[in-house]
Amino acid sequence: MIVVDKKKYKMAINEVAKEVHVQVRGLMREEDAEGYMVDLQDTITKVSRHEYTFVVDGTHQTPVPSKVVPQLEQTMQFYSSLGFKDVLVIKPSSKIAQVQIRNALERIDFTGTFIDKSHNSI
Repeated sequence: MIVVDKKKYKMAINEVAKEVHVQVRGLMREEDAEGYMVDLQDTITKVSRHEYTFVVDGTHQTPVPSKVVPQLEQTMQFYSSLGFKDVLVIKPSSKIAQVQIRNALERIDFTGTFIDKSHNSI
């Protein structure tokens, strides 16, 4: 069930698989981030987080400018702190974006998994 479908991102809840999917398309700008956070908070309050897996689909994520890399780390740290049963991050198709996310995950205390793709994508 898709709960948010906007130009820059999409959020869905798969009740059968007990997963919350978040997919970001392209580069998230600062002006998009506020609405994204409101939608994310609204979406995750609809599920019991300790029973659900949080899936961050980075397939369409583009490389971020170097000045934004620290925010990428903060975002990944934030995802880890949400209290979900598990956190999966799907690798971007862009190799540069993939390396940026992998490096960000290595610099934080990330307990989730960085995967090639999910069986239950949006």
